[in-house]
Amino acid sequence: MNKNYDVVILGGGLAGLTLSLQLKKHKPDISILILERRETEAPLAAHKVGESTVELASHYLREVLDLKGYLEEHELPKHGLRFFFKSNTKEDISSRVELGPRFRLPVPSHQLDRGTLENYMAKLTVEKGSEYLLGAKVSNVELVNSPQSTDHSHKVSFIKNGKEETVSCRWVADASGRGSILKRKLQFQKPMEHHINTSWWRLKGVIDIDEWSNNKEWKNYLEPHLRYLSTVHFLDKGYWLWVIPLGTKNTSIGIVADPDIHPFETFNTYEKSVEWMRVNEPLAYKMLEPLGRGEGLMDFRILKHFAHHTQRIYSSERWAVTGESGAFLDPFYSPGSDFISLNNTWLSDLILRDIAGEDIALRAQVYEQAHLAWVDSFLPIYQEKYKLMGSAQIMVMKIFWDWAVYWAIPCVLFVNNAFTDLRLLRDLFASQNSLGRKFAELHKRMQDFFLEWLPYENRIFEHRYIDPFDLKLLREFQSAITVDIETKSLMEQIAINLNKLEQMAVAIFRLVSSEVKGTSPDIKVNPYTITLNGEVDTTSDKAIAPSPEITKDVEVMWFYEKKETIVDSQ
Repeated sequence: MNKNYDVVILGGGLAGLTLSLQLKKHKPDISILILERRETEAPLAAHKVGESTVELASHYLREVLDLKGYLEEHELPKHGLRFFFKSNTKEDISSRVELGPRFRLPVPSHQLDRGTLENYMAKLTVEKGSEYLLGAKVSNVELVNSPQSTDHSHKVSFIKNGKEETVSCRWVADASGRGSILKRKLQFQKPMEHHINTSWWRLKGVIDIDEWSNNKEWKNYLEPHLRYLSTVHFLDKGYWLWVIPLGTKNTSIGIVADPDIHPFETFNTYEKSVEWMRVNEPLAYKMLEPLGRGEGLMDFRILKHFAHHTQRIYSSERWAVTGESGAFLDPFYSPGSDFISLNNTWLSDLILRDIAGEDIALRAQVYEQAHLAWVDSFLPIYQEKYKLMGSAQIMVMKIFWDWAVYWAIPCVLFVNNAFTDLRLLRDLFASQNSLGRKFAELHKRMQDFFLEWLPYENRIFEHRYIDPFDLKLLREFQSAITVDIETKSLMEQIAINLNKLEQMAVAIFRLVSSEVKGTSPDIKVNPYTITLNGEVDTTSDKAIAPSPEITKDVEVMWFYEKKETIVDSQ
């Protein structure tokens, strides 16, 4: 083992291994030491959060890290996110409103067995020249607080086989997960006002929810086995229950809940989780409880106050955090690997530029501000939203809005390498009326609007199937993720996408306001004034009407009778 490295990575899980591969791809001779405290390689169906990827992370793994071949051979393809909402007869899955794609998706994603994936990546990064130590527990990190320090000024000490060793390095990258070594050492914790708890476990064997009903019409909505390949969510007020298939032919089950509605004490052991399912999801209880008897239960884990924040991420003094060592929001839309993808893209860019002799002080500051702003702008997607999960109508609108936002802005920016382009970042966020700030304002406005809608919405809908790709707008947004856009045209495309989101917001507001407030279903609205609890701008030149196509798309999501157009007789 060497004594001096370009980079020492604290933690050899998903975040640390992907960072090492990204660095090695762009600079094969970079020297990397990865310290993993686990004594042995990861077990199959490793008991970790982050088994389900969505489009941004799939692009990162497949195209940026060149893992496409491995993923297609060894990991399960994913057939999107799938949601089942509250019904009067939860024992009958076919009675529930179901949201999810019918047909195979044009943009690939995967269900990850974290054990097999991490073992493969560890082997691959070693083959590329990185050193990967198992059973290495970090005991101390000494950081030299000067960007003008010598190449190997930081010291990292670790204990292996009962003996402490110390190495020097130019960069320290903390990928220690919730151990958060640097965050604890430097005291840059930050509270996050999003309190959710979870328990989750693995069961041996394949669980195909298509077999949970004999209703032939319901089964025939999809091709056989496509429901099995989905990341499945069962929802009601204050919680969701997941069912995720793994490539090892085992299954991950988890409960995520708001403690104000479902106290943690009601599901913080396996026995209590099973009883919780009996009360809240009786069909899941019926199907899953027998499989957990004896050796069928592989493991069980809990996490209290899942979400956490951070004040720092990147430093020009050559240290950084990545993955869960920094911030984590919520697993509802499977965003954890997305944030790792963004995190590592910014971090690897800083490391490589620094080693090449570039002054990274400005970039480190911009990247950190952009990353923290991104966390803050996406927090409203989840904050207080567990209250909405008992309403199918609100959640269908919200999920489709959230997907549209995700595909139209962050995915387009990421696949076109915009996040490391300082000029683009400046144009997106610098001025008060920049597209990035307008996007964040519109998104926050809509998330508040969904909460305002809740007091008016208490109807239970049943026996409905709704496919996001019945909406032309969502089809276009998702398929565009795979399209390369020239840098000079990227801002123009973001402006076009933001305009479509503005129209979508107005179309949603008009339907809801017409239903609960009796307003005209055809009014023009300034999307940045949307609210049910105050004055809405319907008269200024900023008030818009959505196109007929977008209006039609939004009406696909609407379960009520559409109000007739109100004709002004004056």
